[in-house]
Amino acid sequence: MTESVEETAGPAGTPGPGSAPAPVPEGGYPAARLRLLQDDTVAGPDRRAALARLTDDWLAGMLNRHATAAGLSGTALVAVGGYGRGELSPRSDLDLLLLHDGRADAGALAALADHLWYPVWDLGLDLDHSVRTPAEARKAARDDLKVQLGLLDARHLAGDPELTAALRSTAYADWRESAPKRLPELHDLCQERAERQGELQFLLEPDLKEARGGLRDATALRAVAASWLADAPRGGLEAARTRLLDTRDALHLTTGRATDRLSLQEHPQVADALGMLDADALLRQTYESARTISYAADVTWREVRRVLRARSVKPVLRGLLPGRDAGKAERTPLAEGVVELDGEAVLARTARPERDPVLVLRAAAAAAQAGVPLATHSIRRCAEAAATRPLPVPWPAEAREELITLLGAGTYTVPVWEALEAEGLITRLLPDWERVRCRPQRNPVHTWTVDRHLIETAVRASALTRRVHRPDLLLVAALLHDIGKGWPGDHSVAGETIARDVAARLGFGARDTAVIATLVRHHLLLIETATRRDLDDPATVGAVAEAVGGVGTLELLHALTEADALATGPAAWSAWRGGLVADLVKRVAARLAGEPEEEVRPADEPTAEQQRLAAEARRTTGPVLALHTRAETPTEPESEDGSGAEESARRPVGVELLIAVPEQSGVLPAAAGVLALHRLTVRAADLLVLDQGGESPVLLLSWRVAAEYGSLPDADRLRVDLARALDGSLDIPARLAERERAYARRARAAVAPPPRVSAVTGSSRTATVIEVRAQDAHGLLHRIGRALETAGVAVRSAHISTLGANAVDAFYVTDPDGAPLADTAAHELAAAVESALG
Repeated sequence: MTESVEETAGPAGTPGPGSAPAPVPEGGYPAARLRLLQDDTVAGPDRRAALARLTDDWLAGMLNRHATAAGLSGTALVAVGGYGRGELSPRSDLDLLLLHDGRADAGALAALADHLWYPVWDLGLDLDHSVRTPAEARKAARDDLKVQLGLLDARHLAGDPELTAALRSTAYADWRESAPKRLPELHDLCQERAERQGELQFLLEPDLKEARGGLRDATALRAVAASWLADAPRGGLEAARTRLLDTRDALHLTTGRATDRLSLQEHPQVADALGMLDADALLRQTYESARTISYAADVTWREVRRVLRARSVKPVLRGLLPGRDAGKAERTPLAEGVVELDGEAVLARTARPERDPVLVLRAAAAAAQAGVPLATHSIRRCAEAAATRPLPVPWPAEAREELITLLGAGTYTVPVWEALEAEGLITRLLPDWERVRCRPQRNPVHTWTVDRHLIETAVRASALTRRVHRPDLLLVAALLHDIGKGWPGDHSVAGETIARDVAARLGFGARDTAVIATLVRHHLLLIETATRRDLDDPATVGAVAEAVGGVGTLELLHALTEADALATGPAAWSAWRGGLVADLVKRVAARLAGEPEEEVRPADEPTAEQQRLAAEARRTTGPVLALHTRAETPTEPESEDGSGAEESARRPVGVELLIAVPEQSGVLPAAAGVLALHRLTVRAADLLVLDQGGESPVLLLSWRVAAEYGSLPDADRLRVDLARALDGSLDIPARLAERERAYARRARAAVAPPPRVSAVTGSSRTATVIEVRAQDAHGLLHRIGRALETAGVAVRSAHISTLGANAVDAFYVTDPDGAPLADTAAHELAAAVESALG
């Protein structure tokens, strides 16, 4: 195990101790290096090894030449770290140690070091260097864990080979002796790095080296193996590390920089350099590699903790512990054929997975319910058995129940599911999973890959199972709701077909299968309708009721909607969105139950406050404003002491802003522009023309807004700026353009898809719905308002929705006479608005 780590520390063909360096090719090292990096026939491990050999020969030649000229002996040049492993990416730094026996003159030694380091710097290569005796190197390793790890990869380049051999021997001996103390320190370093850099397998712009599951973690696993205390699962580990190294090579060559950050703008070029289909294929391969390394790290560190825990209790004391036999760990039954042993769920001695195909799901469910990991060797036994005796299709009822139990275990579901997936069992149980496995999601609102998002949704749904009459259908729908993202076209439509097949495979009856398929097909229906449509329009409620079909399905869809949004990311759910969805569900439930619809105030009937504001606007012939703070109502479960709900109830989430203005053109874009200048985010807007008793008409605007930085706006300042915008003394477009330029200087430019504007015909009986999807930006609503104003349509209401960097806004518009637009006119309007935004 560990001996192989020592024996294979250098690349194949690297000169051994005492061997003469090969002559540097014509043109010197720089020219030879350039030729190698431009040679398309050499890539991957072969190129890294060839670059290491070329660099070895160059450095060895310099040491031998200058040491001989100075009459120095008792010195050796040693490569450590990544260079010590014989792996040089195109822009990797060189980690070098000039080792000496302490007898050389200090001045001569310093001159020799200068002759080595300066040529490296002159080529623009990064260099990590030190000059030490073996004793000094050992002391530095004792004081600095990173130095000690680097010495584990020490490789002789030139000079006295016995110095290097002695250093390597003592480095490994010291590491094995100190491993019980230093391995926890190494684990802490890995954890700190993961918290700082995130998980490589979920990041759109990952650091291939520093993120969890990256090259640093792979190096740490080598160090653990060298300690002889534990070893990582070897299946696919070296291949995963090689793929990450190949990706880093391509990144170095395409950028010309020593970078490990795979930025979005580099994805296409790196994918092309690696001969991949597209950037998504690159990300998926990167995620798969990171997942392999992360899983190996989890298993390895768990084994390290077990070994160190066993060593910390002396054998004599173990025999004195009550209820335990000396030297024997206690086995606690968890389920039929499954026991807990030393903090892991393992197969019982009598378990026979080759005769019991449900055992793997029973073991997984038991482990998740107990909150313990499922032992790797037990998973592998089940995987071997499943290859010869898979579950029958459709599944027996016990298998389906165990899957639902696993999905309902909450946060403990995730590590157990990942362990099954790492050993290839998930795609064997659910073949359709392969399409979504490690599939990236380029929408920045999403935190996870598609497959992990599905599991996170099931975790969130498990907390909502008390709200529904069929928790099993909710959990399975949560697992499958985005399963169509592995196929072209609308993922909800594709997912419905796949969900029917999977539900039948799991053994659900026809009626339950139909419910699961409906949930998958319409899992976005509630959130999209609630945030983008007019809930007072009977056509809106009727369309949702027709799609859902029954109160029971509506109940499940409500819970799935919340679980999906919570599992997506912080930008996808809020008390405001939850309130809108709940309102829609209440209305649809009443429609499905045949109850009479609630009386809704006619659109042309103003409230008492609106009438007061309208009268004031007529009197002053200018805009009048009123502000009302709105408090958030808790949607998350209370904490045990109830403090969570109380704190949530106290937290303000937005402001209701009422504006009354004597009717004139340009009010909507002017008001939206003023709100943007005051850094107010618009969540919804309603517009009403008040024309009663022969008095001059007044335009009433009701906005729901939120302060971008938490401070409430000043009503007087808003009113003054709105008056200036309406009379032309405040140039809104110029001010917004100035702010946009300032923001562009501070922020890194991101490539955003172009805006898309469409007419959603037939979704309302009284108006035409124009839907705008665009990159969210200051003044976006102002620009949309100007485009609608220019087109000469009247805006009856607006429904604003922002998800991360994406805005999805719906506008209910009519012609000047208050009638919906004809289809042709509606599509022409959509095209005009899209052109204005473009």
